[in-house]
Amino acid sequence: MSVWSLVLVSVLFGVGAYLLMDRSLTRIALGVGALGNGVNVLIISAGSDVGEAPIIGRDGTLTDPLPQALVLTAIVIGFALLTFLMTLAWRNWTISGNDEVEDDVEDRLVARRAERTAKSGDQPHHEDVTP
Repeated sequence: MSVWSLVLVSVLFGVGAYLLMDRSLTRIALGVGALGNGVNVLIISAGSDVGEAPIIGRDGTLTDPLPQALVLTAIVIGFALLTFLMTLAWRNWTISGNDEVEDDVEDRLVARRAERTAKSGDQPHHEDVTP
């Protein structure tokens, strides 16, 4: 693996992780796309030497075509996932005017319950238990 491909993979992973931390579905979708491309570059870089063609290779040496096949499959799956996430973002934007992911009411209740449990000494109250 060359230094430049390592830098590219690191940048794609870093950008993808940063974009996944946001509440906007568009940024989350772009982060998933960046992470997927980083994984694809990593598989291709680690799978074969630079400039070798799959199966034929140089000077009669064979190259394993499995990394290229895995990346081709990952590209198709990643494109489908990215399309689905962008469709969700577009639908949320057309309904509510933004594509922010908001906390669910149940998420807030669980957070409050955890805070009360931590303050009371790790013993849940009887009203915290839902049937």
